[in-house]
Amino acid sequence: MALIGICAYVDSQAMDEITVLQAEVLKTLASPRRLEILHVLASGPIEVGRLADAIGASQPNVSQHLSMLRVAGIVEAERDGREVRYRLADPDVMVACALMRSVLERRLSRLGEMAAKATVPTAPLTVRSASR
Repeated sequence: MALIGICAYVDSQAMDEITVLQAEVLKTLASPRRLEILHVLASGPIEVGRLADAIGASQPNVSQHLSMLRVAGIVEAERDGREVRYRLADPDVMVACALMRSVLERRLSRLGEMAAKATVPTAPLTVRSASR
């Protein structure tokens, strides 16, 4: 319930709590860098420094993104001595990402087909002179 209290104001009494939480998680995932981080974490736990190297980002930037993912409950941290390894809290988050990716791929395919149809050359119109 505490997490619900910090969520954005919802104008509808009919909206259930899980819908509000879903919106918050989707907002967190609405970052290409955070999605990139999730794809690396799908391979298994990894330290922040190695994760930063893997995606070509600075360690402070990756730490900031991981913090947001952790607050949303998408990743978890495991301490091993001085090292902190991050991992996916639930691997099914990658199933959700893959599903959304296939929806987008189908949409792009349909748009490509529509564009191809729109640019198909047609026979030129002939103009007849109005001579009598």
